[in-house]
Formats: sequence, C-alpha cells, structure tokens
Amino acid sequence: MAVARIVLGITGGIAAYKACEIIRLLVRAGHDVLPLPTRGAERFVAADTFYALARTTAPAGPYPHLQRADLIIVAPLTAHTMARLAHGLADDTLTEALLAHDGPTLVAPAMNTRMWEHPATRANHELLLSRGVEIVGPASGELAEGEVGPGRMAEPAEIVARAEALLRQSRSLQGKHVVVTAGGTREPIDAVRFVGNRSSGRMGVALAEEARRRGARVTLLAANLAVAAPAGVEVVPTPTAADLEREALARGDADVFLMAAAVADYRTAAPIDGKREKNGAPWQIELVPTTDVARALGERRRPGQVLVAFGAEQGAAGLERKRGMLADKNVDLVVYNDVGRTDIGFDSQENEVTLITADGDRLVARAPKPVVAVAVLDEIERLFEGR
Repeated sequence: MAVARIVLGITGGIAAYKACEIIRLLVRAGHDVLPLPTRGAERFVAADTFYALARTTAPAGPYPHLQRADLIIVAPLTAHTMARLAHGLADDTLTEALLAHDGPTLVAPAMNTRMWEHPATRANHELLLSRGVEIVGPASGELAEGEVGPGRMAEPAEIVARAEALLRQSRSLQGKHVVVTAGGTREPIDAVRFVGNRSSGRMGVALAEEARRRGARVTLLAANLAVAAPAGVEVVPTPTAADLEREALARGDADVFLMAAAVADYRTAAPIDGKREKNGAPWQIELVPTTDVARALGERRRPGQVLVAFGAEQGAAGLERKRGMLADKNVDLVVYNDVGRTDIGFDSQENEVTLITADGDRLVARAPKPVVAVAVLDEIERLFEGR
C-alpha cells in the first residue's frame, strides 16, 4: 500500500478520544494524516494531542484543508455534522474540506440511540449512502450516558481496516478506460414525438462515478439523462440508439464496457420531418429493429476486455433468459433487474440486481444505486483478477 494523504475530521462527541488511536494506527501504516478537529472536539481532546500523534504541527496556511486528499475520514461523526454533510453546509474547515473533496469519504457515526433512530438522522444516513459515502457502524452497546443501544462509534481498528480497503479500491482501476452507457434512448417519430422508455440514467451515472472513484478514465455515453452526470468523466450525448451504437463502437478498444442504458429495441422506419398534424385519424407507425450494441461489441471484443450487459426483465423466466445472454452476446457479466417490481429499477433511487457470470449467480440485495454500483465494480475487478 502506497503512502496516502488522509484528512481525519474529528467532531464533538465523547468518542473523540478514540480518534487518537485512529491517528496512531494510520501513522503506523505509513500514511500522512492531517487532523481537522472541530471546536466541539477540542472540548474533549486538545488539538495539540491530535497533531502530536500525527507527527505534525498545526497548519500554518489558511487553506490546508482544501489541498488534495486521497481519503477523508470523519470519526466520530455526530448527528449535527452528519446533517451538515448531507445538506452541503460548509461553515467550518471540516465541512469545507468535505464539500471540496472529490475522492472517497469514510464516516463513523457516534451518537445517542434515540438520535440515531430519529427519522431526520435516518434520512441523512440514506442520503449519504446514496452519494457513495462509506459508513462504518455505529455499533450497539453501552453508551456514555448509560443507555444501551445502537450509537457507539465503530472501533478504531475496524475504521482503519475499512480505510485501507477504500484506498486500495480507489486505485484499483487506474490506467483502465471504462465506457458506461446510461439513460434511455429516444427514437424520433416526428420533430416532437418519440418512442422511448422510463430510464432516468441513475444506475449508469452511479457506475460511472464509482469507476472514476477507482481511478479509471471514464467515458459516459449519455442517453437523455434525468440526473446530472458526475464530475471528472467525459460525457458524450447519445440521444438515439444509432448515436449510442456509433459512439460505443468508436471506443471499441476500451478496457471495460458497462452497458447500463435502456437502448430502444425498435425505431421508427421513417421519421417525419416536422410535426405531424393532429387530425383525429388513426396513425400507423412501422417499427424496425435497432442494432444490438452489446452483441456488436461482443463480436468485436478484444482479448482482456470486460463486457457487462444489463438486462431488464420480469420474474424467474426473465432471469433465465438473462443467463443465456452470457453466451448469446459474448459478455462476461449480465446484471439482471426485475422491472416487474415498482420499488426498484426505473424511476427509483434503489435497485436490486442479480449478477450473472459463468461461475453462477449472486444477488445484490435492495440498496441505493451507488451501493449497487460498488457491487458491480467489485465483480468486474474479480473478473480481471481471475485472468
């Protein structure tokens, strides 16, 4: 493991004293640690203690917290700072650092059980998860005020182990070119009408963000996204199936293709220039098949390339059909999601998928789409390691 620059935010909970052990373990592992205690944290432990353990001195310049960091850890994370992080507030050096940071973030909540279980805290927790923030704990046990329940900060050794795993992960795709397709294509009928679908692009955007976070050079082929594309990736608009086919095949030498877009299976045979007049008469439209981009890439694949296809089907029969895609389209991984359910997939912040490879199936239980993206990228890394 190479030396990493780690910012450790320490907020004002009684568990602030455990941050001393976190610093000690990180320094022992050879990392460069910048402690950022809040004023609340200094009510429990003097800032000089953190600096001494980090083998550094208090920052002299006005912006040390805005320098590049490989990882930011916040331990303990109080309910107050969790709320500020969730809602993008930047009213001290720690929250400024968090808002300016574009790499992995690991937080370890610590608070009273009733605070942890409050709906506002649960909502903030889910919001951070949906943005890809790694959360460790809290554990259950006796709390400082004598109550028993969830709210104890995870132990320092567990936090540091998770930090090391995140640092390895953040470099795992360095040097790789990853192409992600996202959204739903729209096949024009006339100048204003189209054949389309309900895909928002959230899953593809989450995959692009996760691949970028792991060090890859990412190209996002964006088909009418309903969500913002992540920062730091190349975005190429591909509104129609033909556009997506052209741009995907032009990048056929990429190391990984993640084909998450809902590409229309059919397009209109003869789109009309201009807008067809509404006159009450029946209108018959001929649809013709579009090119199967996944199959086209599979036919042209080069050695060492990883191809991932996504399949939206319904029920057990749909899952069985998706298993056949491995050989039919010459891909390494098929990600199946059941569009017969209304709580996942299209129009949802969450997803539940089955990862299908030659070694078998693995269920990724319902979770926010950024969490599902982590599982998909982990599977891709396993495919690389197995070669």
